[in-house]
Amino acid sequence: MSRLYGPQHRELQDRFASRPMADRIELIAAKTELDDMARAFIESRDMFFLSSVDHHGRPTVSYKGGDPGFVRVLDAKTLAFPSYDGNGMHYSTGNIAAHAEVGCLFIDFEKPFRLRLQGCAELVHDGPIMEIFQEAELAVKVTVTDVWMNCPRYVHRYKKVAASRYVPRAEIETPFCEWKRIDGLQDILRTGELQALEKAGSITQDEWMAHVLAGDDKA
Repeated sequence: MSRLYGPQHRELQDRFASRPMADRIELIAAKTELDDMARAFIESRDMFFLSSVDHHGRPTVSYKGGDPGFVRVLDAKTLAFPSYDGNGMHYSTGNIAAHAEVGCLFIDFEKPFRLRLQGCAELVHDGPIMEIFQEAELAVKVTVTDVWMNCPRYVHRYKKVAASRYVPRAEIETPFCEWKRIDGLQDILRTGELQALEKAGSITQDEWMAHVLAGDDKA
């Protein structure tokens, strides 16, 4: 009895004669807990991809970034990560509020190496977990159901150029989000954002897009 595969997977595995390989991978690689290697790898990452399911049942995926260690492994069955200030959509976190099932993909593009994780997530609004993450609006706690290392064969090798200046860091004032300075958005900004805008000043949409297209870190 397979934990990972259903009839739809078996049909394709049989069509391409890969069922024995799939079974062997599940046997030797797929786990239900995080071992020391998985813990170290996850906590060394400064980004990952998060998949969730929306209210229409549609899958979606988002990028989550921070400094290395922003995803914390709390124990062999649990990890947590922060939800920082964003565009106000709360799309992934809203999805999690209604549908707990999530997927996480952690990648090291330099080695390369990657790890996939499935789990059940919940939103955390206060308590010890929230105290871990500086400037987080809320946190996400994930109870692990499955985790396995993926073959790195098709992962292109890339090197990191620079860390985002927007990641919250101790003893450093986090810059005001550049796109929230765009003219015409002032009526939807929150009180604290309006105060920050007074200090930073406004910009035009064309100015912001020029930074984005040029790869300027001011974007």
